[in-house]
Amino acid sequence: MNHITVVARRRSEESLASEINSNVTTSTIVTEPLRICDIHHPSLLYFASKRCIDITLALFGLIVLMPVFLIIALCVKLDDGGSILHFREIIGKSGRRFFALKFRTMIPNADTYLTKHPELLQKFQQNMKLEHDPRITRMGKFLRKTSLDELPQLFNVLVGQMSLVGPRMIHPSELPRYREYALKRLSVKPGITGLWQISGRQHISYDERVQLDMRYIDNRSFFMDLAILVKTLKVFIVHTGA
Repeated sequence: MNHITVVARRRSEESLASEINSNVTTSTIVTEPLRICDIHHPSLLYFASKRCIDITLALFGLIVLMPVFLIIALCVKLDDGGSILHFREIIGKSGRRFFALKFRTMIPNADTYLTKHPELLQKFQQNMKLEHDPRITRMGKFLRKTSLDELPQLFNVLVGQMSLVGPRMIHPSELPRYREYALKRLSVKPGITGLWQISGRQHISYDERVQLDMRYIDNRSFFMDLAILVKTLKVFIVHTGA
């Protein structure tokens, strides 16, 4: 690698760091300074092909699955009369925040439920999830088991906030748990699916999830994305019986 390439890459990373720090408020989510990490930079062809595939498959999925969307929406509404969609705040590429769409799988007062049950709140804070979450509705259990609750995120992919394949989407409050990897994590769009989703996501710790995110960022390529999409489709077919 020649001197010009090294300088260009360094300036690119410094620019990214500056952009992220301008979007991320230290007082709210970052407990230690973000550091510039060695970030894998795929070719422009990779980014162009990835975006093209994202748009094509997301649009195709939204059109073909529209009847499924309507059936799920009706079932969620009839289950307990609550809202159909859940808007989850996410921190994305360069620290930009947006709301990821999901079919609602929890009771309407899920946000305040844990504050009324400190023992559950403590367990949740350890791994950012509960093995047997009492907040999940009857319909929600089916949607989560089959991952059908994630389908509305195709809209997020279509507008460019997410990708079909990428690191896990995380809430802004989770970023400090990435420690020195925070900047690297914010260099990539979150994905609907990724290494975590095809690696036994119910049985791995939070630190292992972070390492899977880093492994993806360090090794991402067109063929890796394709392999993850194929594996995800196989898991989806098995879980749904399609």
